[in-house]
Amino acid sequence: RRQKKTASHAVTELENTKDCSQAGKPLLCPSHPTEELRLFCEQCDQPVCRDCVLGRHRQHPCDFTGNVIHRHGDALRELLKSSQQHMDTLEDVLSQVDEMGSAVRSRAEAVAAEICQFARGYVKVIEEHQDRLLKQLEDLKVQKENLLHLQKAQLQQLLLDMKTGVEFTEHLLMSGSDVEILVTKRVVSSRLTKLNSVAYSTRPSVDDRIQFSPHERAGQYCGYEVFGAILNKVVDPAKCTLHGEDLHSARQNQLSGFTLLCKDTTGERLGRGGEAVRVTITHKNKKDCALKPTVCDNGDGTYCISYSPEEPGSYAVCVCVKGQHVQGSPFTLMVKHKFREHQGVFHCCTFCSSGGQKAARCACGGTMPGGYQGCGHGHKGHPGCHHWSCCGQVKESSECLCGPPSDTSQRSLLRTVAL
Repeated sequence: RRQKKTASHAVTELENTKDCSQAGKPLLCPSHPTEELRLFCEQCDQPVCRDCVLGRHRQHPCDFTGNVIHRHGDALRELLKSSQQHMDTLEDVLSQVDEMGSAVRSRAEAVAAEICQFARGYVKVIEEHQDRLLKQLEDLKVQKENLLHLQKAQLQQLLLDMKTGVEFTEHLLMSGSDVEILVTKRVVSSRLTKLNSVAYSTRPSVDDRIQFSPHERAGQYCGYEVFGAILNKVVDPAKCTLHGEDLHSARQNQLSGFTLLCKDTTGERLGRGGEAVRVTITHKNKKDCALKPTVCDNGDGTYCISYSPEEPGSYAVCVCVKGQHVQGSPFTLMVKHKFREHQGVFHCCTFCSSGGQKAARCACGGTMPGGYQGCGHGHKGHPGCHHWSCCGQVKESSECLCGPPSDTSQRSLLRTVAL
């Protein structure tokens, strides 16, 4: 009412307008402004007037609004009820979303605290591991230096003794008389001989092989896995050894192999892998025939070398570590022919197994009295034993000694087996 344009307008509280609804006023048809909307077209789902029913809604099912309001009102009420239920669900979901957001923030803060605590503990463990490694390195350096100092003192003392002996001997030979030389010869000779017989190393007693491996597992400290170790042991190819049943013999087209055990200069086994191992296997008689062995690093100082030879014969095997031959390398590998299976039967009596056939033969060469060609068992003069009918081998799991069978022997074999 303070504005000029609305000063004369009647202003009413919103609560007072609930009773002043527009339901009592008639609604006019937008197509026919003089006609009231009293009918409802079911097909078009909209209120219509009398002129609309006579016009474009002529064939449509129509009824008065008072007759259809209950049905359509009930449908709206059901839809309203369903919408209200969805509203309640949405409010619950929104409440849960807010609660989950608070939970996520709280959990993130707790995990962040755990991460910081873990990082601080890890850093502390790493620093302690660093101190241990540096102390270990210092102890190793002092140990090597002490050994070098001891060796140096021993060598210096030996050199001093030799210089004294040499100077005395030279002075004796140059200034001494014949009698003096002959008198002191035995003492001087004994002294020089003893000095010359003193054993000493021509190389330093220790080396500078100190390495740091950042990928080496160093164990667990306070629940943290740490890496990094000082490697003092260095592989010595001359101390490395070869092991395995198939070291010097193998079968054609059969997977075989052996094991390389790496050791350090003191002969102790290395507990780690990563060494440069090179293996060559070449045929001695066939230059173009060479095997391609597979080297598997077990990570504990051992290496498995496997191969499958296709040609029989003699092979030269070279196993090198860091370009140097290991102990026992090179060596000779004999590859035998493929294992020959027995073609006959393992039995103890050709005569019995043939049903008493006089002409039944056995490759073992045994015969029976009375002109029987087969060997006998349990008969007088022929005790016999179980053997292969093809070659006479008495061991059931043995290799057949027969070569490729000829036609006649094959026929005899087939007959014996069939009998």
